[in-house]
Amino acid sequence: MSQETVKTRYSDTELKEFKDLLLEKLRSSKEELAALATSLSSPNANGTDDTAGTYKTLEDGSATLEKEQINQLAARQKKFIEQLEAALVRIENKTYGICRETGKLIPKERLRAVPHTTLTMEAKLKQ
Repeated sequence: MSQETVKTRYSDTELKEFKDLLLEKLRSSKEELAALATSLSSPNANGTDDTAGTYKTLEDGSATLEKEQINQLAARQKKFIEQLEAALVRIENKTYGICRETGKLIPKERLRAVPHTTLTMEAKLKQ
């Protein structure tokens, strides 16, 4: 019986496949971030100039809450973009897909679902 060699990293062909996936996610994430930035910089289209003062106060509070939510979404999107860019660096270093806790290869299915992950499910569940 021959001993099966344990795969310690993904091949260059496999890394290219993941790189393409990451680049596509990065492109769409940057578009989404740009859309969020645009919605933050544009004035409220539903102006309250023609309504009574009481409603203006309510509208201002609503607009403020909406801006806070958009800011949170934008911050989350920026963090996601940073994680995708870090994953691209790992591809260049040929360390992509290796769990930082266990040193095992992260299954392809997990990487396709969460391409920026650095943990196997086993390690993630231990956190």
